[in-house]
Amino acid sequence: MTPPPPVRCIILPVLLFAAAPAALHAWGSEGHEIVNQVALASLPGDFPAWVRIPANSDRIIFLANEPDRWRDSKDKMMLHATAPDHAFNFEEIADAGMDFATLSPYRYEFEVEFAAARAAHEANFRPIDPKYNADHTGDLPGFLPWAIAEHYGKLQAAFSYLKVYEKYGTAQEVENARANVVYLMGVMGHFVGDGSQPLHVTKYFYGWTGPNPHGYVNRGGWHAWIDSGFIDRAGITPAELLPRVEAAVPVSVAPQPDGRDPVFVAVLDYLAATNRQVEPLYQLEKDGPLRMGGPPTAEGRAFIDDQLLRGGEMLGSLWLTAWRHAGPDYYLQSQLVRRNAAAP
Repeated sequence: MTPPPPVRCIILPVLLFAAAPAALHAWGSEGHEIVNQVALASLPGDFPAWVRIPANSDRIIFLANEPDRWRDSKDKMMLHATAPDHAFNFEEIADAGMDFATLSPYRYEFEVEFAAARAAHEANFRPIDPKYNADHTGDLPGFLPWAIAEHYGKLQAAFSYLKVYEKYGTAQEVENARANVVYLMGVMGHFVGDGSQPLHVTKYFYGWTGPNPHGYVNRGGWHAWIDSGFIDRAGITPAELLPRVEAAVPVSVAPQPDGRDPVFVAVLDYLAATNRQVEPLYQLEKDGPLRMGGPPTAEGRAFIDDQLLRGGEMLGSLWLTAWRHAGPDYYLQSQLVRRNAAAP
């Protein structure tokens, strides 16, 4: 993976930006639903047809916003466990002196390594204000790559046991297993969608903090403008994007030279590409096409459209890969074969 260019600067404590990335919402409800709709449209004809039944496809679209609904909770322990999954501050990896090419695919292993690296490079990080750290996540860079890769693993497991139930199970077992797949497809779509919003893969999530030689926007409301404000004002709809959707292509699962999980590496590559759009996004605001609160422009619309399409097409590719590479759950298969043989 080619890492984004590091931005080496000391972040100054600014009250407006004191909230941790866990406080962010990526694409508004319409944007997240568009991402899941794009993903559904990208699936090839041999993907299980029952996914396209309106009751299932509608639920997949509805579930695109489920993880943001969790964040409306006031339960601090739940927020601590789930809120960091929505973002990944790429620049903080470089600030901590870590190497993108060696990030562990194991969430808790990475967390320990990052904590030690951050402590060794404390001068590169702004102080954490306890008033804005109620869920105790302010010292985290976010876990978005791990959230996506872990949901991929859950979905692949669900396809594995579904294939066994379809062969050896009852109609009710098949129905329940398919419902689990639908749920995981929908929820997974939220995090992949987060990964196509540039402000969710940067430490400049609320505005350009610290040294700002280009004079980029650093006012409140900027993040919300990209999440949903521009989409609402421009009237971006699925109907105009769906004709542009490209067919999903499976993610490579070939072994990596360093032994890391290939899907995790593919997810990091996807997020790194989004991170490379951070400065172009800020430049579009400065130059006018994405001016905060301004009228919709063709150039601004094209940028947002492209990111929504990228998110949906990546999601479709991950769904497709999980289905094609889901081998049968042999333990479950043995249990069902034994059960069926014993049945009168």
